[in-house]
Amino acid sequence: MMHRCPCSSVRKHGYADYTHMKVRMNATIATIILSFISSAHAQEGPAPKPKSLPNPYRLEPNWPTLPSTMKGPGGRKWGQVIRVQVAPNGNIWVFHRCFNDQPNGDATCINRGEANPPLLEFNPAGKLLRSIGVGLFANPHGFTIDKDGNLWTSDTNDKETSFDMPAKNAAGELIGQRVFKITPAGKVLQTIGMAGGGSGPYLFDRPTGVAVAANGDVFVADGHLPNKSNTGRIVKYSADGKFIKAWGKLGSEPGDFNEPHDINIGGSKGYVYVADRRNNRVQVFDQDGNLVAAWKQFGQPSSVYVDKHDNLYVGSTYQSSGSLFGPTTAPNDRAIVIGNAITGELKYLIPDPGDLTKMTDTGTSASGIASDDQGNIYVADVGFNNLRKYVKVR
Repeated sequence: MMHRCPCSSVRKHGYADYTHMKVRMNATIATIILSFISSAHAQEGPAPKPKSLPNPYRLEPNWPTLPSTMKGPGGRKWGQVIRVQVAPNGNIWVFHRCFNDQPNGDATCINRGEANPPLLEFNPAGKLLRSIGVGLFANPHGFTIDKDGNLWTSDTNDKETSFDMPAKNAAGELIGQRVFKITPAGKVLQTIGMAGGGSGPYLFDRPTGVAVAANGDVFVADGHLPNKSNTGRIVKYSADGKFIKAWGKLGSEPGDFNEPHDINIGGSKGYVYVADRRNNRVQVFDQDGNLVAAWKQFGQPSSVYVDKHDNLYVGSTYQSSGSLFGPTTAPNDRAIVIGNAITGELKYLIPDPGDLTKMTDTGTSASGIASDDQGNIYVADVGFNNLRKYVKVR
């Protein structure tokens, strides 16, 4: 059947208005299609692990160097390393929970305190330069560094004890549920969130990640599961901490989240990338919260990072059976996947170096990822209690 144009509308409003109306109709149709596809796929398990992707990276052993006082039982270097970032000056910052923990994975911290500072700065050669942040955190989680070199952190703790250690500060307040802006010297410049948490504009319920745009706007991924508010959202603030907007809720529809576990802003478009973990997808938004893409080919993501060359790094699980929150079903079910941040095309895959079938950690082993200007990749290995550095083979 031939479709007639709405000629009276064209005559009344002009061809430009008619064209605008067609664009809006096409956009609506595209949104409906995207919603249908994303809804149909959101409940599926992770995508199959790619079998033919090359791995042009080698693991650099014994990086970095830690003082003997900062080594755990049996001389093991690390406890739970949750995030890693590269500062504008090229130094590498590590955000971790404690050095001395037993067993690996979900752990009990031993001698947490002055001897276990949670934020560590290393130079590229791996020498420890400084350590800060004692007493600020109970369950460190989200971490980023802005263009001025300030550190932004989040803490998911919502309990009176964390890793079998008290989680109250000297004033008796519960530590956690906040985002801090901290100088490299350790001074807290800004706080977003309040003790106890919640779901309001200035409250968080287990905030997992934080990202800072080039203009200073702050984006917080909120809703590590379980949480009391049943939340899953992204919250946007101005540089001075004023609430701008929030988007998403707990769910599987496009733009919703089921444990947004990490967030990053980067690449040539300045898009917002979210590791929508239990929905088995990476969701991509513009900075106003409009959905750009939802990608399942990266597996079940726990961490995301985008460099200035539009390379997207994802710490993923590719289990075909079993649970994310139990032992993996094969030694290398988990991997770092690298793809194009604009098209989603997969490029490389770095398998986890150890046998995680014996582990009971939650989430992917690569819980935090960053890269430097030389193309080196840094990985916060929460499962094996390690910090990894990969060098690209030229």
